[in-house]
Amino acid sequence: MNSYGSFCDDFFVDMYVNTELDLPTGRDTILSFFERIQRQFPGMGNFHRRDAGDYCLEEERDGERFRWVTLEPDRICSMCANPPSLWDAYELHNLVLELAPYMLGVNHLDIGSLDVSFTMDFDFQGNHDEVVADALFGSAAFGALLDLPGARPIGFAPNVVVSLSEDCRTQARVAVEPRTSVYEIRHNKFKPDETISLYFTIRQFPDPNGRFDAAGSFQNQCRIAEELMADKVIPGFAKPLINAIAQRRR
Repeated sequence: MNSYGSFCDDFFVDMYVNTELDLPTGRDTILSFFERIQRQFPGMGNFHRRDAGDYCLEEERDGERFRWVTLEPDRICSMCANPPSLWDAYELHNLVLELAPYMLGVNHLDIGSLDVSFTMDFDFQGNHDEVVADALFGSAAFGALLDLPGARPIGFAPNVVVSLSEDCRTQARVAVEPRTSVYEIRHNKFKPDETISLYFTIRQFPDPNGRFDAAGSFQNQCRIAEELMADKVIPGFAKPLINAIAQRRR
């Protein structure tokens, strides 16, 4: 079951297939691809084209749980919000990987990288940068800058990437995105519906010496992501953010 959702206000399990060539834009191709997805997930019936030209099929967002798939010029995105289980999200992502080769023409040569991303959103009305600074920079060198007279955190958004393999083709990224503007901090007026986002992504680059197995790589990336979420991300990033937010709500 999805236990990560108990640590945050919203939890997302996303997959991104980054392609070297632009994806097809023919009417029949696009509609056939989305129709096939809807056949397995009947609730996904809202099809539209965004202003940027992306094509999107999504469920109605009546509740907290919903899915959507987007075709960008050179990226396939499939996303699940607050899934009841990780498998519930993986089922959609596996279907997209299954359909991409013969419905969109995306083969092993065309995949530039494959991402599995877990996102945790934390609701907080206040200075997001202050929360991030206290939670993650308290004893670090950057945190020492706050000892300066009159110093206030206005730009604490860590983004770190580490290699998980000797060839650097398997990578992990942790990023925290606060959404407080300088104007809000200056006037002490904060939007009530903004969230602090914690992103954790496992990215796999294909080995040019072999045939890239997207489905097999996806399964391995999910395994790595789940292990590191439990061992590193939840205790090292999520819980400190939770504690910093709780202290400000007292």
